[in-house]
Amino acid sequence: MKALIERIRAEGVNLGGGILKVDSIINHQLDPALMADMGAAIAARFNGTPVDRILTAEISGIAPALMTGIEMNVPVVYARKRKPITMSGPVFLETAPSHTKGGETLLLVSAEFLHAGENVLIIDDFLATGQTLQALARIVLSAKANLVGVGVVVEKTFEGGRAAMQAHYDVPIHALATISAMEGDTITVRDD
Repeated sequence: MKALIERIRAEGVNLGGGILKVDSIINHQLDPALMADMGAAIAARFNGTPVDRILTAEISGIAPALMTGIEMNVPVVYARKRKPITMSGPVFLETAPSHTKGGETLLLVSAEFLHAGENVLIIDDFLATGQTLQALARIVLSAKANLVGVGVVVEKTFEGGRAAMQAHYDVPIHALATISAMEGDTITVRDD
């Protein structure tokens, strides 16, 4: 997605250790028009795929998932990091290491919002090591739902997440921007 790639090149900062700061685009400040375009682009990549529900992780995945949900006209569910008092009844629980926060992150989804037999599309902001996406995929399988694909805003190919996902899940994976290397001040974004 050309507009996203241009923004990453102009505003992205390599913080080292595989951390890409794109706070002005995705993770802190949101550009509503760009986010809407990203949702439309992800939805277009899954055109023809039956989707009943979108699943994402709190917090940075919510905006691209919501914009995709609007385009596809399906509900969006996000995995919570803490269980609120309003979440009663059975829950699906997984953990994933947090690349940016360090330590393990809980991912909780109420069984009320994820049903057996549904076709679920996972949307998130990043595909790096793939561990968060794998945790979300395990939640889908725990619900006895069908994982039909994964869409991400940015993929960092040098962290091996796609291969890790494909080793366990035979579903299409689409990224709007693909970063092949980050060294010093240089962020190499592939032009597709």
